[in-house]
Formats: sequence, structure tokens, C-alpha cells
Amino acid sequence: MNKTAGQFASVLSAVFALGMGASCAQAQDHGYVMAPTSDNVVVKNPFGLCWRTGYWTPAMATMECDPDLVPKKAEPAPAPKPAPVAMPAPKPAPVAKPAPKPVAETVTLAAETNFDFDKSVLRPDGKARLDDLAGKLKAVNLEVIIAVGHTDSIGSKAYNQKLSERRANSVKAYLVSKGIEANRIHTEGKGETQPIADNKTREGRAKNRRVEIEVLGSRAQ
Repeated sequence: MNKTAGQFASVLSAVFALGMGASCAQAQDHGYVMAPTSDNVVVKNPFGLCWRTGYWTPAMATMECDPDLVPKKAEPAPAPKPAPVAMPAPKPAPVAKPAPKPVAETVTLAAETNFDFDKSVLRPDGKARLDDLAGKLKAVNLEVIIAVGHTDSIGSKAYNQKLSERRANSVKAYLVSKGIEANRIHTEGKGETQPIADNKTREGRAKNRRVEIEVLGSRAQ
């Protein structure tokens, strides 16, 4: 070897030594063998795999050389779902209250009208009683009116029977004239069979010449 060739080899050795030193320093920093002529270029074998240094640890793994060893970044936790808005419970439909049932009150009205001897014509005081009764019937749900005629004991039983019936019919005719339905009025005669006073006296016989009236019906309370 001549002198010039020896100098060139010495210079080349020095350069290579400097490069190797730099490469080792970079390998120690990166964990992989780095090319001496370029920054951050990893030396790879013919199979494309990175050369690891003796200082390499899994903590030095890079995405380029060992992507499977690089710790995965924790994915951000999903945002919490908004709590469902509580819908107010539907109000129950109002329950219709049943209509109150009408309460009926049974009504019994009584009236009495007297007659002159052997007469079936109503006297003024008798008409006044019947007018009062007709007024009260306006507030009553009428069912039936029962008019029962009576006589004193003077005369035959057969005659007195007919007379008592005429007196009852006289009361019915008057009530019909006041607007009472005729089919609501029932009449009958008892003759002299049911006295309420002594027929031996004038006053007693006057009381026995009568028509007793009973009204049956109802009215709402």
C-alpha cells in the first residue's frame, strides 16, 4: 500500500468510527439502529423489520417498527346520555257521578165535606174545602182519589145507599172541573152503615151526612 492509499484508509476509518459512534448514541436514544447519514431513519433488514439495539425495551416501541407494542390511547368515555325526561302521569278522566235518584214521599191527604139533609149538592163550605185540596194536589204526583159518600139513618137503607153514591159523584164532578183527571177519582157509597156520630141528635146526623176524601200520591223531597 502506498502512502496516499494509507492516508485515505485512515480518514475513512475515522469517518466510519464517528458515524458508528453517532449511530450508537442515536440507537441508545431510540432503541433502534438509526442510519448515520439521516436523522430519525431506522435501519431495517431485507424483510422490512427494524433493527433493535441491545438497549431496546418495549417502552421504546414506535408505531413504525412495533405498532402492536405501542400503548393504545384511551378512548374518551362516551358522553353520558341525557336522563329521560319524566313525563307527567296522565290525569285520570273524571268519573261522572250518577244523577241522584229522586226520592219520593208518599202523600196522603184527607178532606171532608158535609151536605144538607137529603141533598147531594155541595155547600159553599164544602167547595172551599175542595178548592184547598185541589191546590195541594198541584205539588203531588197523583195516583188516586177515593171519595166515599155517607148519610144519616133517616130513610130506607136502599135510598140512603143511592144518596151516598150521588154525594160522592158530586165531589168527583167538582174536582174534575178543577182539572183533576176523572180516571184518577174513584167513588163509592156506604149509605148509613158507617156513622161517625149519634144519629139520635140533629148535630150527630149533620156530621154523618158527608163525603170522606182520601188522596194517595207522592212528591219529590
